[in-house]
Amino acid sequence: MSGSGRHDGRGRLGNTLSNLAVAVGCVLFLGGFAWGAVVYKPYTVPTDSMTPTVNAGDRVLAERVDGSDVRRGDVVVFTDSAWGDVPMVKRVVGVGGDKVACCDKDGRLTVNGKPVEEPYLRADGASSLIGADGKGAASPQDFTAEVPAGQLFVLGDERSTSMDSRVHLQDPGQGSVPRSAVEARVDAVAWPLKGMIGRPEAFAALPGGVSSEGPLPLQAGALLVGVVLILGGAAYGPLSARSARKAERPKASSGAR
Repeated sequence: MSGSGRHDGRGRLGNTLSNLAVAVGCVLFLGGFAWGAVVYKPYTVPTDSMTPTVNAGDRVLAERVDGSDVRRGDVVVFTDSAWGDVPMVKRVVGVGGDKVACCDKDGRLTVNGKPVEEPYLRADGASSLIGADGKGAASPQDFTAEVPAGQLFVLGDERSTSMDSRVHLQDPGQGSVPRSAVEARVDAVAWPLKGMIGRPEAFAALPGGVSSEGPLPLQAGALLVGVVLILGGAAYGPLSARSARKAERPKASSGAR
C-alpha cells in the first residue's frame, strides 16, 4: 500500500508539473504573439530601393513608433502626399537641423561635415563614381540639403536607382519628409528569414545617437520558450505516468510470489 501510494503520488506530481508547464507555455506563447501583434506591423517591400538590406518582395516587421522617436540610421516606413501618398521604405540619414551632403573626397556621405561610413551599401559602391579609397561613391550625383526642424532626410540603400530625398531637393524642405509621416520603423526581415537589421555604428557618434532595438527578440524568445514548455509539458505527463506504472509492476509481481 505504501509503495503504491508513493507511485500514485509521483504520478500526480508528474501530472501537476505537466499541466503547469503547458499552462505557463500557453501564457508565454499567446502573450508573445499578442504583444508582437500590437507592437509590430508586417509590410511587403515593393521595390529594390533598399537593396541589399531589404530586397523587393521581402516581408519585414516594422515597429509602430512615433516620428519623434526616429533617429539617424533607422529604416522607416512613411507615407507622404508629396511622394505619391503610398507607403515607402527608406533609411533616415539626416534629422532637423542637419546639413546632409555628398560626396566628400572619399565618396562618402557627410552629416554636418562628418563623414559617415555606410557598410549597408553595395560592396561595389552605388555608382561608377570612385572615391579616393577606391570604393564606389555613396551617391551617383552630388547634393547638399539642409533639413528643416521636424523633418527627416531619407535615402534608399540602393543609391543608383532609389527615388528618395535627392529626387525632391527642389520641393519645400529640400526633399525631407515630416516626422509625422512616419508609420513604423523596420526592425527585421521576416521572410526570407534574415533576422534583425540592426543600427549603423557610424550614426551612433552623432548627436542624438541611434535608436534602441525594438522588443522583437524578447517576443521571439517568449514564443520559443512557450512552444518548448507546451511540448515538453505535454510529453512529460504521459512519460511520468508510464514510469510510475513500470516501477509498480515489480512490486505487484513480488507480492504474488
